[in-house]
Amino acid sequence: MAEPDTLAKLLHRMMVLERGHVWLAGAGPGDPGLLTIHALSGLAQADVVVHDALVDQRVLALAQHARLEFAGKRGGKPSATQADISKRLVELAHAGERVLRLKGGDPFVFGRGGEEAMTLAAAGVPFRVIPGVTSGLAALAAAAIPATMRGVNRAVIFAAGYGADEANVDWGALARTGEPIILYMPMHHLQTIADALMHGGASPQTPAAIIASATTSEERVLLSTLEHVAADAQASEMEPPAIVVIGEIVTLRNRLRGSDMGAPR
Repeated sequence: MAEPDTLAKLLHRMMVLERGHVWLAGAGPGDPGLLTIHALSGLAQADVVVHDALVDQRVLALAQHARLEFAGKRGGKPSATQADISKRLVELAHAGERVLRLKGGDPFVFGRGGEEAMTLAAAGVPFRVIPGVTSGLAALAAAAIPATMRGVNRAVIFAAGYGADEANVDWGALARTGEPIILYMPMHHLQTIADALMHGGASPQTPAAIIASATTSEERVLLSTLEHVAADAQASEMEPPAIVVIGEIVTLRNRLRGSDMGAPR
């Protein structure tokens, strides 16, 4: 680990967050150790941090000189609209604030950062995108499940689990690839997704895993199969935020961590 003075020197050489500018930054999956140096620099420079519900409190505590504005959206709960959040970013920038828009994971991976960037660009607000560690990869790594493994898979599929009851995803086509599928925000539609994948040809015995609250002290991992994953999730009271991975890569966890099939840790 870098000494404090070394880190301070590095932060001092980072790019400057100017007044009237917005940084769209990823906060990673939770653990502050997975922040990028650029995101840490933004936290140190910002006048205001507009943050999502999934940003860990330990990360927000690093914004010692900024005021915090909550702009989280959680399924089934009262939430700010995306249009209102984007409008607020423009308002803050036009007021001359140094704005850090902080999102869990990566802002451009199911984070609606692209929509916010489009609004900022249309309003003439200078902005920069700070990539973050996306939860779909970090959760698997934390649970000892390699996202790719020679001899097991040659691709991986990211898919949004929310809105799965809408006719906007061809789950059958995804199932027929035979490649692992990593689902973001799937918990409210997990049975629907599992049924659609099996209807599309995926074996009911396909290994599956749920990783909840990845990289935090509340992290839990549940191993199951496609056929039983939704019922097992309910029985074990697995709650969002969670990532679900479906595919043979899940079996590698047993070789790395020992078998705990069906039991959350």
